[in-house]
Amino acid sequence: MLKVKDLKVKYGVIEAVKGIDFDIKAGEIVTIIGANGAGKTSTLNAIFNMVKKSGKIEFFGADISTLSTHNIVKRGLSLVPEGRKIFVNLTVEENLKIGAYINDENYERLKEEMLEMFPRLKQKMGNYGGSLSGGEQQMLAIARALMSEPKMLVLDEPSLGLAPIIVKDVFEILINLNKKDVTILLVEQNAGAALKIANRGYVMENGRIVLEDDAKSLLKSDEIKKKYLGG
Repeated sequence: MLKVKDLKVKYGVIEAVKGIDFDIKAGEIVTIIGANGAGKTSTLNAIFNMVKKSGKIEFFGADISTLSTHNIVKRGLSLVPEGRKIFVNLTVEENLKIGAYINDENYERLKEEMLEMFPRLKQKMGNYGGSLSGGEQQMLAIARALMSEPKMLVLDEPSLGLAPIIVKDVFEILINLNKKDVTILLVEQNAGAALKIANRGYVMENGRIVLEDDAKSLLKSDEIKKKYLGG
C-alpha cells in the first residue's frame, strides 16, 4: 500500500533521515518507535511532501514523491500531526469542516459518524478548539483527519501529553478504525502502547531504521525493553 525507498531528509547540513526503506500493507497497523530526535516526524513530513527530501514514496503503486500535500490527501492519506495542531480559534464544527475540504459533499454524513465515534465532541460543536482538554483536542485532530475518508491514517505522537486513561481511549479508537479497514501508520515515543496494538514495528535511531519485526517479537526483545520500555 505504502512503499518508502531510500528516503533522506536534510535540514541544511544536518541529515535527519539517512536513506530508510519501509513498507505498509493494506489493513495493517504499523508503528515506528524511537527516541526524540530519531527522525520519526521528519519521515512523516517527507511522506506528505512538507520538507525537502530525496528518495521514492509510492502509494498503491503510484509515485507520490513530488505531489503537493493537498493531492496526497486526495489520494487517501491523512495526517494527525504532532501536537494536534487543531485550529484553536475555530469551533469544533469549523475544524471538522476544514477536514472535509476535499470531501465537502459528504460532510453531514461524516460529521454524524465522527460524533458517534467521539461522543465527547458532540456537546462541544460550538466551542472553540482552544477550550478543549488535551484529550478532546486529540480526538478532534483524529476526527478532522478522518473527514477526508482516508485509506491510510498517519499519526505523529498521538499520546503526547495525555493522561494514561486518555491514551488508552485514543488507542482503542485506532483499533476500531483499523477494524473498519483504515490502515494505520503510528509514530510513537510510547513504544509499549504502540507495539501492543500494532502488527509490525520499525525501530528508528539517529535517522536510520535499525530493527524491523512483528510487534509481539519487539515487545519481547530484551534490547527494546531496555531502551524503550524501561525494562
